[in-house]
Amino acid sequence: MDKDTHDQKRFLEKQLQWSKEQARILDEIDVHLHEMKEIAEYAVKHELTLDEIEKLNGQLNELKDVIHSLEQQLQPVIH
Repeated sequence: MDKDTHDQKRFLEKQLQWSKEQARILDEIDVHLHEMKEIAEYAVKHELTLDEIEKLNGQLNELKDVIHSLEQQLQPVIH
């Protein structure tokens, strides 16, 4: 295998690894978004006390922060 072919193979392997990591992050975001949806649906279906509303809002804010952190990891890497 010549040097150019070897370099191209290494580049493509890195791209594949990067793509797998991006997919993992997107899957994790999807899980958290579903959690947020479940919280919202629960809130719509039930009459909640102010304390319950504050607790659920806190959970939503924590999930939002986690998602934001994960989104930061999705920023493209320039080679």
